Amino acid sequence: MKRVVLRCPVLAGALVAVASIAAAGDPGGGQGGRAPRYRVTNLSSLGGTNSRGNSINDAGVIAGYSNLAGNLSRHAAVWLGTSPFDLGTLGGPNSNVAWPVKNSIGLITGISQTGTPDPLGENWSCAAFFPGATGTGPTCVGFAWRNNEMKPLPTLGGNNGFAAGSNDWGQIVGWAENAVHDSTCVPPQVLQFRAVVWESFGERVRELPIPASDTSSAATAINDRGQVVGISGKCDQAVGRFSAIHALLWEKGHATDLGNLGHLSWNTPMAINQTGDIAGFAAVEDSDPDNPQLHAFLWTRGRGMQDLGALEGDLFSEALGLNVQRQVVGISCQNADGSGVCRAFLWENGTMTDLNSLLEPGDTDLLTQAQDINDFGVITGRALNTATSERPAFRAEPVHGAH
Repeated sequence: MKRVVLRCPVLAGALVAVASIAAAGDPGGGQGGRAPRYRVTNLSSLGGTNSRGNSINDAGVIAGYSNLAGNLSRHAAVWLGTSPFDLGTLGGPNSNVAWPVKNSIGLITGISQTGTPDPLGENWSCAAFFPGATGTGPTCVGFAWRNNEMKPLPTLGGNNGFAAGSNDWGQIVGWAENAVHDSTCVPPQVLQFRAVVWESFGERVRELPIPASDTSSAATAINDRGQVVGISGKCDQAVGRFSAIHALLWEKGHATDLGNLGHLSWNTPMAINQTGDIAGFAAVEDSDPDNPQLHAFLWTRGRGMQDLGALEGDLFSEALGLNVQRQVVGISCQNADGSGVCRAFLWENGTMTDLNSLLEPGDTDLLTQAQDINDFGVITGRALNTATSERPAFRAEPVHGAH
C-alpha cells in the first residue's frame, strides 16, 4: 500500500478511509471474473445542484468540483466522508480538479481562473470545464494545492495553463501556453501550447518532445514510474479535435504514438496505471471532427489500442479512469455525439457493464458518469436524481461477497 501523507487537518480522515478500504479486501474488486455489487453514497455539494467526483486515490480521497449556490460558478473540492472541502480559487470565479489526480501524498492539482482578464480574449482549454465560461474572461492556469495553499503553476511564457494528473513524486503534468502566435490556432485561440511536466510540486517546468509535424501538445496523466500520456497535433481550438491528432506515451525522453481508432482527431488518453496500461477515447472511422463519434479505448503494450465499444444500444463512449487491475470506468451515451441518455460503465475482463445494473437494491439515482476508479475498485463520478434533476457526486464501493 502506498504511503499516505496528508498535511491538511481536514484531510487527516483519509487515514481512516485507507484502513476501511484495505479491510474490505485486496485491490481489484473483481470476484472470479464476475463484477461485484456496489453500494453508492451521494456526496454533499457546496450549495449548488451539480457536483462531480473526477479523481479517487488509493486513500479514498475524492477530488473534483462542486457548484456554488445558484450554479453560476464552481470550485475545486475534496471529499473524505460525504462533506466537501472547498479549495477556493486563484482570484477568479471558477476552479476545478478536472482530471484523475491519483497521488496519495496530499497533493491536489487542477485549474483555476485568476483575477486577470485574458489579454488576447482566448477561451482556452479551461472553458470546457467551467459553467457558462465562453467568450473573453479571466486567464486560467494550473494549480497545485498543498499544505492548505493553492499555488499557480508557471506557463511557458504565455498567459494560460492547465494541470491534470500528478504522482507520488510530486510531478504534475498538463499543458501551458508559450509566447508563439501560431497560425494553426483557430480563433479565439492565439497562442501555441505544449505538454509539460512540473517538477518538485510545481517549482520547475519542462517541456515534453512532440512529433516534428505538430505544433501543440498536452499531457494528461502520469504514473509513479514517470510515464506520461497525452496528445499532440495542431493548435486548433485548444480543446480536443485536431489538437489530438496523435495519442502519445512519453517515457525515457521519447514519445511513442499509441495509434487511433480510424480517425486523426480526438485521440485522447485519460489515464495510465502503474503498469503502463492506458485508457481514453478516440474518434472512430468516418467520424465528423466537429460532432465526433467517440469510443472508449484501452491500450496495452501487447495488444495496442483496443476499441471497447459502448453499452448495448449506445453509439458513444469515453474511458475516463483506470486502475492496476485493468478495470476501466467511463461514460456511454445513446447518441453518436454524446447526447441522449448517458450511463456510467465498468469494463473488465473484456466486458462492458452498465454500472447501474450492479448497484445494491434501493439505489434509485441514475449513475450517468464514472470518472475514476482506484486500485481497490472504488469508483467516483456523477449521478442524476431524476425527480429533482440534481446531479450529485458519488462514491461507489464494491460489496465483496455479493453477486
